Amino acid sequence: MEFGIFSVGDVTTDPTTGRTPTEHERIRAQVAIAKKAEEVGLDVVAVGQHHNPPFVASSPTTTMAYIGAQTERIKLSTSTTLITTTDPVRIAEDYATLQHLLDGRMDLMLGRGNTGPVYPWFGKDIRDGIPLAVENYALLHRLWREEEVDWEGRFRTPLQGFTSTPRPLDGRPPFVWHGSIRSPEIAEQAAYYGDGFFHNHIFWPASHTKRMVDFYRQRFEHHGHGRAEDAVVGLGGQVYIAETREQAFREFRPYFDVAPVYGHGPSLEEFSSATPLTVGTVDDVVERTLGFREYAGDYQRQLFLVDHAGLPLPTVLRQLDHLGEVVRRLRTELGQVAA
Repeated sequence: MEFGIFSVGDVTTDPTTGRTPTEHERIRAQVAIAKKAEEVGLDVVAVGQHHNPPFVASSPTTTMAYIGAQTERIKLSTSTTLITTTDPVRIAEDYATLQHLLDGRMDLMLGRGNTGPVYPWFGKDIRDGIPLAVENYALLHRLWREEEVDWEGRFRTPLQGFTSTPRPLDGRPPFVWHGSIRSPEIAEQAAYYGDGFFHNHIFWPASHTKRMVDFYRQRFEHHGHGRAEDAVVGLGGQVYIAETREQAFREFRPYFDVAPVYGHGPSLEEFSSATPLTVGTVDDVVERTLGFREYAGDYQRQLFLVDHAGLPLPTVLRQLDHLGEVVRRLRTELGQVAA
């Protein structure tokens, strides 16, 4: 079981001070957060990919390479690599290069992206999101496994005898997760190839997560990759931790209430009751996270969102101290030894 954090790289005004970090500050903060995550004993840091304001995560491989040079142990991943609007040849080259630079200390999560205006910026149509994801990954999968690729599809120019360079490290392509909140087609894609399936798990109730994970597990077994219970599953999560539950709710509420994604909607109490968002103590987060296994089964990766909605860097770093304790407790409960 791997534990870590993921980020979307948003630049959001702190509602308690009215201050908005600069892009420079936010980019540098991602590095500081990753170094802190390694310090407290986490296993994975995942960065996003967005090409529209208010995000600074437009170049995940650059960020991952720099973080990799500043760390020694922690695995670098993406919380989204946009398989729909990024050319699969470019993905094959960039992430194989990163794999060599990090001595294999990386993987990536593919996603469609749900921001409509971004698609035409890269010559695509959001209505083709699923077909793009399916076709582009079919090509990427071959580029990492075949020395010479002949290809003709719907969405890019044909290839004849093309060799992607560099080749994957030691001939082993990076491990791929397919991330989706609500698309069974993406769960099917992950199952077809025997790849990992990551469910974001921060907006929807447990019943929805269970349906998606169960479907992926059943299809994983159907495609001959092993037993359903052995399928490779990852979950997202969202936490705010303090010494007491009352303190956690008091501190996080101003950020939750105006957060760009879910602000001005259900109350913090309603949202944390209906979704996996956990606001409380270390004990609360440990108990809630252990409960995910009741509907997701035995799974391999748990990532938490901690740096969003305008939370200032010092607060995020304190959250990571708490999260380090959460992970130590979870490892004990699960009978694991820290890496």
